[in-house]
Amino acid sequence: MAANVARNSYKLFVGNLPWTISGKELRTYFSRFGHVANAEVVFDKQLGLSKYYGFVIFSQRDAYNSASNQNTHFLEGRVLNVQRANEHT
Repeated sequence: MAANVARNSYKLFVGNLPWTISGKELRTYFSRFGHVANAEVVFDKQLGLSKYYGFVIFSQRDAYNSASNQNTHFLEGRVLNVQRANEHT
């Protein structure tokens, strides 16, 4: 089952996140493109502060393509750095 989920998921790296953003807000923003299977913001484990980046996983290729092909993403006044994570792993 886990291999099936990985095979059918499409992962984006999202950088330059505002420090106030949680996985919930990240999911809400990217859900406009389609079903978000998972959204997480990476935090420093010792300090508990955001590292200003995260990952969004779509379950559908069309949603993944729409989000990654959009020229500019804005969240709380910041321009996000959105890249296809699958191409870099």
